Amino acid sequence: MRAYAVSAVLLCSPLIGGSAARQDAAPDLAAAGWRAGTWSGVAPAQFNALPNEGVRVRGQGQGSFVWRPQRGAPQCLFWRWRVDAGPPPTRLDRQGGDDRALTLSVGFSGWPKDAGFWTRTQFQVAQAAAGEHPLPRSVLIYAWGGTGAEPNPFPSPYLHGLGQVRILQPASAQRGAWVEQRVDLAADWRASFGADPPPMQELAIGSDGDDTRSAVDAAVERIRFGPC
Repeated sequence: MRAYAVSAVLLCSPLIGGSAARQDAAPDLAAAGWRAGTWSGVAPAQFNALPNEGVRVRGQGQGSFVWRPQRGAPQCLFWRWRVDAGPPPTRLDRQGGDDRALTLSVGFSGWPKDAGFWTRTQFQVAQAAAGEHPLPRSVLIYAWGGTGAEPNPFPSPYLHGLGQVRILQPASAQRGAWVEQRVDLAADWRASFGADPPPMQELAIGSDGDDTRSAVDAAVERIRFGPC
């Protein structure tokens, strides 16, 4: 569902055809700099902070996200994640029925090269509704979920050319074990959008099990940015 859009874009509905709202983050998350968001009509999952720059999410047929500002030039993003329970394989390149245990999304301050008038106009409507919170203009999304048969990468079906999704672990991947990940954000942005990457703006972690009514128990930790 909507969970693999980055948080700030989700704060306003015109870009994705749904609505979202801010909510208060759990105190441990807020202390670590995270902010929480929910989708209208979807019960929020439970997010809590873990040691080692970590976040745990648990839910039952729920979906929501946490996000925090992340400034600077894109480098490599490192983390490890695990899924102990999550949705079954669903097609993430289609709207509807598209659940996933986890996503990490990085929002950027610049437009994709091919962002046209309609997309920019819709974005400005969303920005007006968001108020003082500047929305990212492009998004890279890394997912644990999907069937593994989707193209890799593929355009987010919700972001109208502003987001590209890469499935790093399909829903069938091993449960209950930490998996180390490393992505080159600059290279991925360049490959996705055809130009030199703009600065980073935000980092978001999302989970979505509402369509399949799935239980989710998953975690991300050791999140860091550094040279490739």
